[in-house]
Amino acid sequence: MTFQRARRPEQRAERRRAILATAAAMLTEMPVADVSLNELSRRVGLAKSNVLNYFDSREAVLLELSSSELSAWVQDLATALPDRSPEATDERADRLIAAIVGTLAKRPVLCDLISTQAAVLERNITTETALTFKRAAVVAYEQLIAVVVGVLPELGPEGAGQFIATASLLAGAIWTHAHPVPAILAAYETDPALSAIRMEFEPALTDALRTLLYGALPRVTE
Repeated sequence: MTFQRARRPEQRAERRRAILATAAAMLTEMPVADVSLNELSRRVGLAKSNVLNYFDSREAVLLELSSSELSAWVQDLATALPDRSPEATDERADRLIAAIVGTLAKRPVLCDLISTQAAVLERNITTETALTFKRAAVVAYEQLIAVVVGVLPELGPEGAGQFIATASLLAGAIWTHAHPVPAILAAYETDPALSAIRMEFEPALTDALRTLLYGALPRVTE
């Protein structure tokens, strides 16, 4: 892919879309840590300096992708969870957990981006990029609160917000441990005795969210 110089706003928008699409394709092949600005530039057909005319860093590209992925996931979750069900509280809680885990597992790119957000992606960015990303995050957060309260009104907006904030941290941490580097994976394969500490994403996140959610519910229903 090669481009002529972008002169009009619609041409610049096209370049941005191409850069984002290329980065998204790379993330289906490799983890966030392996996505370099040099390789991104090569694949999109622009010099690295030209890519930096559209995004202030590699991290800025990935944060914008993260925002898009998060927004799409919120819609997935809302679709999977018709609210105001007549089921008992514990049944609705289990349904919420299953929907969160199931929809997240179908978005490995989002999970990888979440797992690297604070430690990597938020490091090499401008204040403008940070504002754009955090404002998008607030919108998604408010939408998620509405989804959770729709299923479990017992939590209330504050309880739902606390659940979402902690659940996102758990999802990122568990994703990282469930997808180790090749040396760790080889160690697990070599020594069956290590199976006790090997983590699988879906069952581990399900257990963690159940503990989190069931720990919160008694405090708001008593």
